[in-house]
Amino acid sequence: MISMMLFDAILHLDTQLLTWIQEYGVWIYAILFLIIFAETGLVVAPFLPGDSLLFVVGALCGMPNTGMELEIAAPLLMLAAFLGDNTNYWIGRLIGGKLINRPDSRFFKREYVDKTRAFYDKHGGKTILFARFLPIIRTFAPFVAGIAKMRYQIFLAFSAGGSLLWIGSLTLAGYFFGNIPFVKDNLTLIIVGIIVVSLTPAIRQLLRHRRQRREEAAEK
Repeated sequence: MISMMLFDAILHLDTQLLTWIQEYGVWIYAILFLIIFAETGLVVAPFLPGDSLLFVVGALCGMPNTGMELEIAAPLLMLAAFLGDNTNYWIGRLIGGKLINRPDSRFFKREYVDKTRAFYDKHGGKTILFARFLPIIRTFAPFVAGIAKMRYQIFLAFSAGGSLLWIGSLTLAGYFFGNIPFVKDNLTLIIVGIIVVSLTPAIRQLLRHRRQRREEAAEK
């Protein structure tokens, strides 16, 4: 029931955010801050909206009389992404080893860590930057970086750059294109498209990883 409500809210982010703006006024910025912070900073929250939320936020900022300003939202969400990334890094560095040894739960699965580690091994430090645009992986990339004790100064540079690029590109895309009549009239389909496109690389990586494990098991 809860998952269906969350899925419906994600598909109708524009109306959901407008409702929140009407109910909470300027506190909408705090709500958005917490969502982006949790999605990037807590390994138990990879299910929260990221790319689609940022696009809709940009679109609402471009609409008249919504009460949202891009000049406030974008820097605030960049800070949320950056702080979330760094929180996740230190969780991984301090207690990550104990956490990944726990049994799988509804929100935390070992395969997410394995998938991120495979991506991390392939792309190295750039993973922190690339992962910003990949759901699930962006939640676990800083966590795995912390477990691996990646040099913090390097992590910090990639994290800052990734926060600027991720938040900036998607909010600006929403701001400039979200109110084009075709996009505005088909925003639910656009949201679905963003989710599908952003999840595709992660799904392909997961399937490849599983195929490799089957092949390795067959060779034994």
